[in-house]
Amino acid sequence: MPRASWSGFLRLSLVSCPVYLSPATTRTKSLRLHQVWRPAAADEPGPEEPDRDRDGQVGAGSRPQPADPRETERAGQATRIALRPHDPRAGEEIAKSAVVKGYEYGRGQFVTFTAEELKALDVESSKVVDLESFVPRGDIDAVYFDSAYYLYPDGPIAVEALRVIGAAMTEAGVAGIGRLTLSRRERMVVVQPRGPGMALFTLRAADEVRLAQFGDDKGDLDAEMVAIARAIIRQRTGTFDPSIHRDRYQDALRALIEAKLRGLPIRHREVIAPPPVIDLMAALKRSLAEETPAISGTTAKKKRARPAADRRQRSLLLPVTGSRKRKEEPATEPAAVAMKPRRKASRLA
Repeated sequence: MPRASWSGFLRLSLVSCPVYLSPATTRTKSLRLHQVWRPAAADEPGPEEPDRDRDGQVGAGSRPQPADPRETERAGQATRIALRPHDPRAGEEIAKSAVVKGYEYGRGQFVTFTAEELKALDVESSKVVDLESFVPRGDIDAVYFDSAYYLYPDGPIAVEALRVIGAAMTEAGVAGIGRLTLSRRERMVVVQPRGPGMALFTLRAADEVRLAQFGDDKGDLDAEMVAIARAIIRQRTGTFDPSIHRDRYQDALRALIEAKLRGLPIRHREVIAPPPVIDLMAALKRSLAEETPAISGTTAKKKRARPAADRRQRSLLLPVTGSRKRKEEPATEPAAVAMKPRRKASRLA
């Protein structure tokens, strides 16, 4: 069973079914760079005071404190630091159990809340996703989509109800709009059928989406330039395959780590910014000319790689005598049957 991040009910009018949410996306385990403290060697002069002794400069609060100072066995060894809650005035560490939620209503003035007080703020959408309205699928701008979840039936009783609601939404070509409270925030959500199940997407609020400022679209475009751009797009059009995407930055970071661990020389890559386009028509024509050979060359390779089909009927292929061998069978059984009447006819003659 998928891990449930929220459980409650999906309701359509008077029909309610228990459901639970499971995240539809996950984060790939990328290479993480930590904050570390690398103290300078005792005889290494600092950049600001090259002639002074470095041992007397490391005082309390002048540098980040390591997570465990005893792990630093020699000067110059990097040690990962730890960020812990502390009293900024006294510098003493504070237990996590003593940390509470608070709102700063004035500079340095807070009103605090207990866990029970925050729990009492729960509204109906904390446990129920009420499908309040429906809109045609595709009407919601993708810029409003936030997080994706799969909506699973919570128990065998809810399976039929969820499938009925999903089938009705599929036939109508609509998506359901509702509300859901997650992490003390009530969000608008959209529910879409996904085969026998459903998917739920949290939506950003209107004040979270900035208005586009593209300017006006006045003025006629050159029809020839649009046609050339359309031809380039058509040659690059295919099916969406997310598996071909690779994080090139992570690959470069992994190669850098490997080179530093092996003591290899570091090769710096230069990212060249493309020059600005001055003559748009000339750039489009050059792009189309460069795209066409690549596409046609790939198509020709595919055609050459595909063996030509033998259109002759295998039953009519005659065996070839001599030392030359054929990769195919000399003759199939139907060919031998077809030759028998001819041999009989020669004997009668």
